[in-house]
Amino acid sequence: MQKIVPHLWFDKDANEAAEFYISLFKDSRIKNKTVLNNTPSGTAELLTIELAGQDFMLISAGPYFKFTPAVSFLISCNSIEEVEDLWEKLIVGGSELMPLGSYPFSEKYGWLADRYGLSWQVMFMGEEEITQKITPMLMFVGDNCGKADEAINYYSSIFKNSKIHNIQRYGENPGPDKPDFIQRAEFTLENQKFWAMDSAYNHEFTFNEAISFLINCDTQEEIDYYWEKLSRVPEAEACGWVKDSYGLSWQINPSIMEELLNDKDKEKVKRVTEAFLKMKKFDIKKLKKAYEL
Repeated sequence: MQKIVPHLWFDKDANEAAEFYISLFKDSRIKNKTVLNNTPSGTAELLTIELAGQDFMLISAGPYFKFTPAVSFLISCNSIEEVEDLWEKLIVGGSELMPLGSYPFSEKYGWLADRYGLSWQVMFMGEEEITQKITPMLMFVGDNCGKADEAINYYSSIFKNSKIHNIQRYGENPGPDKPDFIQRAEFTLENQKFWAMDSAYNHEFTFNEAISFLINCDTQEEIDYYWEKLSRVPEAEACGWVKDSYGLSWQINPSIMEELLNDKDKEKVKRVTEAFLKMKKFDIKKLKKAYEL
């Protein structure tokens, strides 16, 4: 089971978006769907999908959060033709953030928001080996600008199988970014690749709950550990959700939750849903008890 799973919050388009995204990549499928009733958002539809062999979760749960470029997803491409094909499909109904073209770091690259507002960076990798097709990019802006270095080291200290691979800094430049700010950093958490960057430009967005990262935990001890390490905004604690020092949202989730919520017995799913909605930090024993009644 993938340890850290990107979780995408939609108003009501999660199923439609899932079908669209799996059409873009090989080794992609909808793994499961479930409907959660009587949540604070009403009826919510939850999907787990696989894109290029990587797990993502999507939820339709109301118009409460909007995607921002503070978290985007870099698609690594083997050819310029692949970049152009993906760009052509993703830009329909969307908007351009950085034009598709040639840049010092890539012969063909572009940054866009798709028809749902989700941000993608599409990049030709040249001769670089592609070990992960889709990589989350965290952009530290506003009050967070200049903290990417600190955040990378902090996350690497929390998760096992972590490594900081390389860091490129802005150096002397004509823009607002300081020389020691991170222009691009590549790191892994639980053997999953992430990128991060600082941007001192005047962005009117930052991290929010539209994109969170779900951590699958096998034991209560694991849940307690990640809760203690990551929760820094008490008022954001609800149903396994926490916010860290940078405002990035995480979901600290029992690994068995997928099994419990996808049971064919609707009464069991209802009891588990009612139980977890009352919790801040998830309690595995109480969830199992609700399931087994």
